[in-house]
Amino acid sequence: MNAFRLVGEGGFGGAMARVVDTQEPSDLIDVTIDRAVSALRSEQDPDGYWCYELEADATIPAEYVLMMHYMGEVDACLEAKIAHYLRARQDDSGGWPLYPGGDPDVSCTVKTYFALKLIGDDPEAPHMARAREVVLACGGAVKANVFTHFTLALFGEIPWRGVPFIPVEIMLLPAWFPFQIRKISYWSRTVMVPLFVLSTLRVAAANPRGVTVRELFTTDPERERGYFPMRSPLNCLFFALDRCGRALEPFVPRFVRRRALARAERFVVERLNGDYGLGGIFPAMVNALEMFSALGYPADHPWRAQCKRALERFIVEREHEAYCQPCVSPAWDTGFACLALQEAAGNAADPCVLRGLDWLRERQLLDEPGDWRWARPGLRGGGWAFEFRNDHYPDIDDTPVIAWTMCNTGESRYAGAIERAAEWICGMQSSNGGWASFEVDNTHAYLNEIPFADHGALLDPPTADVTARCVTFLARLDRDRFAGAIDAAVSYLRVEQEDDGSWFGRWGTNYIYGTWSVLTALAQVLDPADPAVRRGVEWLLARQREDGGWGEDNFTYIDPSMAGTGSRGTTFQTAWALLALVEGGEGHGEAVRRGVRFLIERQNPDGWWFDPEFTAPGFPRVFYLKYHGYTRYFPLWALARYRRVCASH
Repeated sequence: MNAFRLVGEGGFGGAMARVVDTQEPSDLIDVTIDRAVSALRSEQDPDGYWCYELEADATIPAEYVLMMHYMGEVDACLEAKIAHYLRARQDDSGGWPLYPGGDPDVSCTVKTYFALKLIGDDPEAPHMARAREVVLACGGAVKANVFTHFTLALFGEIPWRGVPFIPVEIMLLPAWFPFQIRKISYWSRTVMVPLFVLSTLRVAAANPRGVTVRELFTTDPERERGYFPMRSPLNCLFFALDRCGRALEPFVPRFVRRRALARAERFVVERLNGDYGLGGIFPAMVNALEMFSALGYPADHPWRAQCKRALERFIVEREHEAYCQPCVSPAWDTGFACLALQEAAGNAADPCVLRGLDWLRERQLLDEPGDWRWARPGLRGGGWAFEFRNDHYPDIDDTPVIAWTMCNTGESRYAGAIERAAEWICGMQSSNGGWASFEVDNTHAYLNEIPFADHGALLDPPTADVTARCVTFLARLDRDRFAGAIDAAVSYLRVEQEDDGSWFGRWGTNYIYGTWSVLTALAQVLDPADPAVRRGVEWLLARQREDGGWGEDNFTYIDPSMAGTGSRGTTFQTAWALLALVEGGEGHGEAVRRGVRFLIERQNPDGWWFDPEFTAPGFPRVFYLKYHGYTRYFPLWALARYRRVCASH
């Protein structure tokens, strides 16, 4: 399904904007909602789901090109389209940022430059020269992150001592060991396990065109000593252990290595998800494909072929350009699309919603094996994966969204799915009262100091936004029955509230997202006059822009003092703020009315809204995402919620 169509900014046009200025929001809200409902229904897949594009920065499509050249399997037509996409996203400085409007990122720029040179761009072309200047001004490619160092090592651009020591024998470490794959997040272990194999075997990239990027280094990479900047005393200790491990590696018995390689291979094979890929995420899938190649599997071997097909599913190809998605989000998109349509329909059953929920019901993970069972071996399954398929890794954030939507229908056919979801969610609560995205008590903070973890996102600790979603669902299902879990979660949310009254947004940008998530949850269980609620509401009111909207930049992940602010208002963040304020008892206030006007004015004639901004972090400060569906369903949901609340008073 290719549901995304690029549309220009703006609203109905100047005439409509003038009408909005002179009329109450209620005079136009019905037609605005009807347009959006029709548009959303039209983009539902015949099978019942919604799945919008999920776009990242230039790193992912650049890595796809690097993967083709590593394997020696180059699609010239596709890489030419990717090159067009990459060139178009170079910023005015000459580098490539992690999100539109962000500062140039050295790692992203190194990989994109390398990809374009592999494709055939002349390194002396103006855009390449400017990119090279950006990298050198940052200190050269040695200043790139660990993942970029691995790529450079595989292509022979830097020595293997320039990457962390992660031998495949890590797979044999017992569960109690300080570093063991059970102690890190799902995304980390699926990325790292095939990387253990690649790092151990050190198979060189095919690189059929013999391209190098030594011009991106300020010193000879063989003599470079600054591959690992020291971040803390603990990091220094881990670096010392890293050097000890390298010294001992030659003495590892061959039978131990064979056993470790077999265990790593088995780990990957058990989680391939057919044609949907290891972990359902691009970095893990690329590493798995390259791992099978390094292990000697031919191109037509089923495991290697599955990896290739899974990666090809991520390609978004148009007439003149193409890019690769880092993941796909059908469960997430379908859950929120259904919530928006339910709100718009009021008490009426929407056939599109039921089709979407029927599609989801068939994909609930009940008896499948999963890594979460390591922490909860006696717990029955009941979650949903974020992707089309990711059996080992149901998502604790998706699950309450879907179950909440099913609750809203009142349909008995969803009762079993709802109960299993509630049971699983309660069983996955961490000891501090919060919920993480995939794990339980995944809080071994010392692991973020190992040399590999320079991105600081090796773990999956509880977060306010995921916790809020679980509270919302459990409270709506049965506040009394789940009182213990809910009360512990509310205590956690009180602790997590920032001094200014907001909440951090781990999986959406940023404090507006976190505050919306939590206020929605607290509205189910606390009085609107509760101090935590009032402080959150007042924080949102104080962040409204002069044009009536709300907007927050991804830079707030670097500088929290800028929380709730950005260069412009966005429709998706305005929708989050409106939903939060309506739940916080401000539905009839002037701030909400101004926010409603903001959304009405910016709807396009086709019923949609458009914002160029990225909407969420994959990893704060490291990797950001644009969910193209967020401007589809969130503004509709906010307007429909406003209409229902105002009409009921």
